[in-house]
Amino acid sequence: MKASGSGTIQGQGTNSGTEADGDGGRARGGGISSGKAWFVWGVGVFAYLIAITARTSFGVAGLEATARFEATASALSAFTVLQLLVYAALQIPVGVLVDRFGPRTMIASGAVLMCLGQLQLAAATSVSAGIFGRVLVGAGDAMTFIAVLRLIPAWFPATRVPVLTQMTGQLGQLGQLISVIPFALVLHTFGWSPAFLSVAGLSLLAFVLAAALLRNEPAGAPSGKTQHGLRETATAVSKAWKQPGTRLGMWSHFTTQFSGTVFILTWGYPFLVSGQGLDPAVVTGLMSLFVVVGIICGPLLGGWVGRHPLRRSTMVLLISAAIAVVWLATLTYPGRAPLWLLLVLVLVLALGGPASMIGFDFARTYNPSHRMGTATGIVNVGGFCAALLTMYVVGLVLDLLNNSGFSNGDLYSLDSFRIALSVQFIMLAVGASCVLGCRRAVRRQMALEGVVVPPLRLVLGDNRRRRQQYRAERRGARASARKTTGSRAEGTAAKGAAGKSAGGKPAGGDAGESGTRGDGAGEDGTREDGAGESGAAGS
Repeated sequence: MKASGSGTIQGQGTNSGTEADGDGGRARGGGISSGKAWFVWGVGVFAYLIAITARTSFGVAGLEATARFEATASALSAFTVLQLLVYAALQIPVGVLVDRFGPRTMIASGAVLMCLGQLQLAAATSVSAGIFGRVLVGAGDAMTFIAVLRLIPAWFPATRVPVLTQMTGQLGQLGQLISVIPFALVLHTFGWSPAFLSVAGLSLLAFVLAAALLRNEPAGAPSGKTQHGLRETATAVSKAWKQPGTRLGMWSHFTTQFSGTVFILTWGYPFLVSGQGLDPAVVTGLMSLFVVVGIICGPLLGGWVGRHPLRRSTMVLLISAAIAVVWLATLTYPGRAPLWLLLVLVLVLALGGPASMIGFDFARTYNPSHRMGTATGIVNVGGFCAALLTMYVVGLVLDLLNNSGFSNGDLYSLDSFRIALSVQFIMLAVGASCVLGCRRAVRRQMALEGVVVPPLRLVLGDNRRRRQQYRAERRGARASARKTTGSRAEGTAAKGAAGKSAGGKPAGGDAGESGTRGDGAGEDGTREDGAGESGAAGS
């Protein structure tokens, strides 16, 4: 059995519950979308949006935190690093708990922890107290996204899951807009404590909505909860990890997600303001653009994944390469980079978020529904482990350069940032290598099942030939239609001339009928065009 270039598998039918996945898995899901389904999903997305607000609020308060806590660059990065360390460490346990207790309990519990963390941070006056608050935020944040993703296949059919997964991830990023606009406004107008108290209030609202309105699955649907003991749980984690598609999803998430996360959560604001010398208002605009681009591109990328599932890993590698190229151009530019280049940097980094969602699609299509939370947790570990490691190393390098005198007393100098941010190239290279290795394992597994994915160059060549054939067919159909119409028009003219020469009345009625038949020939030509379009869609 050979997989075609468009992403379908030749000779294999599809149904509502099973479809060919991107690299040989099978999509699972059986929910039915309804008004209630959209309502439940909307509540879940709101909870995730508030989690993103809590996660990213510290990123725009970096300079204020440095002054409030008298923190070094390493200490400042520790706030976010420890938060993400807790987040990443909890992903697999949370995935298991979601499978056991359901999304509603986990989302509500996460909102409570985030509320407590923001209250702690609002009152903190020392580095240790502030870090404890961020740890609570990280723990609550860890419980949210996986649980919201778990709702989607329970409430919606499998065909909608890729796009809704993208929309969940990108609509949640509106929380970054709350951080960079209203939160930043409150921070700069009223101060540190009122700003973080306001985010605590939003977390409390998310808890109330989740506890009162969320449902794990439609009424009458079989429960997706599991009641495994420790041994069964360990077996489920082991099975999810041994599945090559799960590892491919994790490394895809690792490679595409971390750079944008590092930029938006910790080092993007100081790099643009102190390193590149941009006005804070311009930086706020760029950060907002980061979110908007992700929201726009997320559904588009989700639709592309649905149409070309066999090329998901190729898209991951292309976006990873684009991130590496734009960072290389920015960091090697002589002097401060022009605004247009920084704009391109933000646009490309914004694509990393939607691309990282492809990793969750791998987890969904390679694992049964009762193990989906566990597999999703494994995938989610990847990007955040890469992000927290990069954040910490960047801060460490900045401190080392400053202590050595390289920075000339300017902790956030442009030259120091050039060196420190170059750490990302190592992470990108490691991630891309692992994606390639896992993809080979996945395709070997597919080959054993009789599914062969043709090389991309052959697919592109085949598509080119099909397009050329389609255009040739259209040109032939149009020429045939014009020839037929011309012949009938000549026949009508000859008939009219014969009528006049015979002294009869003009054959206007016949001509009109012939004209109608000529239009019919045109319709035949249109039908030929339609057939050509159908062939093109197949390519």
